Amino acid sequence: MQFALTEDQEELRTQVLRLCARFDDDYWLARDRDGVFPHEFHAAMAEGGWLGIAMPEEFGGGGLGMMEATIMMRAVAESGACMTGASAIHMNIFGLNPVVVFGTEEQKQRFLPPLIAGREKACFGVTEPNAGLNTTELRTRAEKRGDRYVVNGQKIWISTAQVADRILLLARTTPIEEVKRKTDGLTLFYTALDRTKVEVRLIEKMGRHAVDSNMLFFDGLEIPEEDRIGPEGAGFKQILHGMNPERMLIAAEAVGIGHAALNRAATYAKERIVFNRPIGKNQAIQHPLARCWANLEAAWLMTMKAAALYDAGKECGAEANAGKYLAAEAGFTAAETAVMTHGGMGYAQEYHVERYLRESLIPRIAPVSRELILSHLAERVLGLPKSY
Repeated sequence: MQFALTEDQEELRTQVLRLCARFDDDYWLARDRDGVFPHEFHAAMAEGGWLGIAMPEEFGGGGLGMMEATIMMRAVAESGACMTGASAIHMNIFGLNPVVVFGTEEQKQRFLPPLIAGREKACFGVTEPNAGLNTTELRTRAEKRGDRYVVNGQKIWISTAQVADRILLLARTTPIEEVKRKTDGLTLFYTALDRTKVEVRLIEKMGRHAVDSNMLFFDGLEIPEEDRIGPEGAGFKQILHGMNPERMLIAAEAVGIGHAALNRAATYAKERIVFNRPIGKNQAIQHPLARCWANLEAAWLMTMKAAALYDAGKECGAEANAGKYLAAEAGFTAAETAVMTHGGMGYAQEYHVERYLRESLIPRIAPVSRELILSHLAERVLGLPKSY
């Protein structure tokens, strides 16, 4: 059992942090204020070859595993980019895994290289206003007409749709009333986001302003049959191949935010003098910060275990969910503690920790809630009866 990063993994982390250092806290504060997508950061990650870190080498990817991907995404968040930087490239790491696994060779050659090279951006269209996390209740309809599908319906909380060229879309090809199981009748597509047929409406939100979240309204979007991924009706099983990796990446990003906040808080505690002594001498300051470090490290170990299991082709659902739960809680607590360590200045934007706190809320909410993770673990690990 190996707990330390390998030499190659350490070098990967160093290189990513070196690139991210070109985009300091002031850059991310500016993006938080103006809400403009971090195109320069996205382009730099593409130029460095990082966007396809876990994609097959034959299509221009790095051919590495989820372990390396989690190391990279923790480093991105830890640099101060937090969820804004991570979400700007998140889709490249896990989003098209269903295309890698289930797509034809022609589809892979057509879809993967432009995404890896940064020439195209993509968004992920699953969640709907009236379904939430209950994916089997999706109602957006893709009706087959000749050699194409016509899509009508709505999606919500779709990230990067303002800048995306394509969408990975899960839609019903068979009405839910006509299927034997609710998981049947859902089909996956990867297609152009035609804005003449899709209204993209921005959702104003608490944080991560530079990476947009949106409601999408589909009104007759036509998708050619060659943009369907795998057989009709198999979409639900296909998107499951991206869910565990997504949880690992979110966990890594939460740990990164937590360490970014912790580092700032520790630095401030050493420098801030009150009553003729640095506040870092006070155990009331020391102990919460030390506890944060311990919790972040525990969450990181669970996340690495999940990634190692995934890369070994073993079952990792419980570990991926547990890692995401632990990391989200630890990251949020570290960010909150950093604000409180700064006192009044923690509320000031120029000290950045208030931004970290706002962005640390995202892993607690998405892509699955804390409560659903606990229900999953209770049912699948402890054998308790299903509660919903």
